[in-house]
Amino acid sequence: MRSDRAIAGVILAGGRATRMGGGDKCLLEIGGKPLLEEIIARLSPQVAALALNANGDPARFARFGLPVVPDADDARDGPLAGVLAGMDWAASEGFAQIVTVAGDTPFFPTHLVQALRFAAVSEGTPLARAETPRPGSDRFDRHPTFGLWQVGLRDDLRAALAAGTRKVVAWTDPHGCARVSFDGEDDPFFNVNTPDDLEKARAR
Repeated sequence: MRSDRAIAGVILAGGRATRMGGGDKCLLEIGGKPLLEEIIARLSPQVAALALNANGDPARFARFGLPVVPDADDARDGPLAGVLAGMDWAASEGFAQIVTVAGDTPFFPTHLVQALRFAAVSEGTPLARAETPRPGSDRFDRHPTFGLWQVGLRDDLRAALAAGTRKVVAWTDPHGCARVSFDGEDDPFFNVNTPDDLEKARAR
């Protein structure tokens, strides 16, 4: 029986990477190693177990030693499909919660899981998401793929996907979702979407 405090991590890498010309963004190299290696190193100390959500042949990720969980029927219905795949894997492993991170975002906070869990417990919500203050504004940028999710909501999420829900916040917010602000001089949720982004990440 897992402790209620045990949280699993899921790296979401199931997208098509169209702005990078296709392929797996998480296998692009920065600092002489794949993005995925940096993400694993940053997330694994924060969680009790770790899996990768990716579609297609899992053999291409064999060197990383992670279980690879695809979207149901390789549907590729956006990040919520990856979250559901992660929830189903976590449920089979006995976890009650997961924290997800994006597979193209190598600089996320090293206290991400702790902060998300603290916010969810403090506010009594089953979900929590990351955000950052927008410079020169009182508004915040949302980073909903960086979130904490109660695995017990997976059937609700499955039904929502079947009904056509694709936008993350359209599903999370009605359930109650704590918001956690992460400050930083450099954007901690900078993600690699284009070749120019990749060069910026390499410079960092």
